[in-house]
Amino acid sequence: MKNILFIFIFLITSASFAQEKENDSLQLTMNTDVTLNKHVHQDPLAPSKAAFYSAVLPGLGQAYNKKYWKIPIVYAAIGTSLYYYSWNNKKYHEYRDAYKTLLAGGTVTGELADIGEDRLIRAQKFHQKNRDLSMLLALGFYVLNIVEANVNAHLMQFNVSDNLSLRPQLQQNQIDYKHNMGLTLSYQF
Repeated sequence: MKNILFIFIFLITSASFAQEKENDSLQLTMNTDVTLNKHVHQDPLAPSKAAFYSAVLPGLGQAYNKKYWKIPIVYAAIGTSLYYYSWNNKKYHEYRDAYKTLLAGGTVTGELADIGEDRLIRAQKFHQKNRDLSMLLALGFYVLNIVEANVNAHLMQFNVSDNLSLRPQLQQNQIDYKHNMGLTLSYQF
């Protein structure tokens, strides 16, 4: 009786191996780690970090925000302003030295020899004004670089959906046939 029971249990368990699924070699596997609506955690200190990086080295905040295409624009704006600062400063000192030479009773040689005192004064003022303006522009572009990196890092956390739209409209008034301008803000639930 024991042997029959043992053989019966052995046969039942051996038959259950046929119930297992075989692995299909052509079956596509789905990566369960990646989902479509994956929530990306944004660091709340990222805007201040981007602004700090841009303050240390212009363009570094844009690199931190992964907006690499903005880096040449930053350097072109600041570099052009600094170039014109240097050029106007050189011209200012040329005219200033020529004016000082005339005041001391000496003679001016070179391309400034035919220019009178009043033109030397006007040229000094012109290049001084442009030099100062170029420096203000360079400082303005530097500050704009910092602000842009900060704002861009803030906007990376902003969710833009298709439910929110802003559309300008131009409608014709039916009474006097003049155009009325308007702005429509719509939010769909």
